[in-house]
Amino acid sequence: MVQTVTTTTDSSELPTLGRLLELTIAGKVPPESEQFTADGVRLRWLGEGALEVTPANGLDSGLDLVLSAGVHGCEVIPIELLDRLIQAVACNEIRPRARLLLLFCNPPAMRQGVRRVREDLNRLFCGKHKGGLSDETRRAAQIEAWVAQFFREPGRRRWHYDLHSAMCASKLPQFAVSPWMPDREVSPDSLLRLRQAAVDALLVQEKPSATFSAYTATYHGAEAFTLEMAEAAEGAWPDCLDTFLQAARHWIQADAPERVQPRRPLKTFRLAREVIKHSEKFVLRLPADIENFTELPLGTLLAEDEGGVRWVVEERDARILFPLADVAIGERAGLIVVPFG
Repeated sequence: MVQTVTTTTDSSELPTLGRLLELTIAGKVPPESEQFTADGVRLRWLGEGALEVTPANGLDSGLDLVLSAGVHGCEVIPIELLDRLIQAVACNEIRPRARLLLLFCNPPAMRQGVRRVREDLNRLFCGKHKGGLSDETRRAAQIEAWVAQFFREPGRRRWHYDLHSAMCASKLPQFAVSPWMPDREVSPDSLLRLRQAAVDALLVQEKPSATFSAYTATYHGAEAFTLEMAEAAEGAWPDCLDTFLQAARHWIQADAPERVQPRRPLKTFRLAREVIKHSEKFVLRLPADIENFTELPLGTLLAEDEGGVRWVVEERDARILFPLADVAIGERAGLIVVPFG
């Protein structure tokens, strides 16, 4: 049975646009496309799943912040995290000093509780949607247009956190992926923000990709990350998700949390190889319950495919990441990563 998104919003307590998730799941157009909170914060509905937030007069700190979730519709925890932040802004619990673009990216997949309906939306950015005729290609183009308009003003700081869930247990509960950018390294301030958001590890990509965070980084110069949030096993909400929410409040309010060094250091990895599914005969040879960042001894058989193709661990200190056989032909079914730096 697929897990679908539900909402528990009390409609009597929120402006209509603060119920963006409810509107998105129901496929409804709000009666008003623009509303103001009691503190003068403007909420503007851009289209299905998209909300722009403008701080009250005189409170704009010069930060443009994109927070997104639901690129994969079955990843419920990130969707709930973004919903909580939207409601907190709408009812004045959070008073933004950053301009916000808040996106539930893939409404059809969210309604069905599936990773994708036809195509993987997170492989269609950076222009990869061009020439496509599917709902996902049209959605990727629409999201790119919203982001381009949002980031239109020069001289402002630009951040993007695209929230995901790996949908399996992990030795390192929360981790980030930094998209490849030529001649640019992750800044110390960005690393500190990740650590203060209870992120345990960072995977540094070393080649271009077509993910949403790669688009905002490459085309708009944003400090962009894909964030893989912890799972709430058996309904138990882990403390690291609350720590993330607190950090996100600071981002939205554009204030700095106390510069207390997090208890755990941020571990850094790089991509060594991708395991690619070439045919329907592809089989993962790993336990179904294997956790992300599990260490892989040399010689471990990872997967097999038609034509005698075998994926065997050749790297020292290798770990597995995102093992998933249920992907389209030509897509990755896992990553082999190794410690970096």
